[in-house]
Amino acid sequence: MYFVFKEIVRMPAIEVGRICVKQVGRESGKKCVVIDVMDKSFALVTGPKKVTGIKRRRVNINHVMPLQDKIEVKRGASDEEVAQVLEAAGKLQEMTQPVKTA
Repeated sequence: MYFVFKEIVRMPAIEVGRICVKQVGRESGKKCVVIDVMDKSFALVTGPKKVTGIKRRRVNINHVMPLQDKIEVKRGASDEEVAQVLEAAGKLQEMTQPVKTA
């Protein structure tokens, strides 16, 4: 009997540049970008507000769902820098569309 084990590639759940979906609150279903990881419980995210309507704020990491998409932004980037990187990556239109949450 032979067993074949697949190697599972895991992504870091919350990291700078990761695109996430907010799951709790009035902004639930909207996409945001992680700008900074404060500690094991909180992260700083932004929409940016002009793109998705999410302003820069601290969120509990249990209230956001990370997606596969990631953009290259520096830690603590401004909203304008994030918007430029999203536009360059071609994800600006994708960010404006809300996601249906459970």
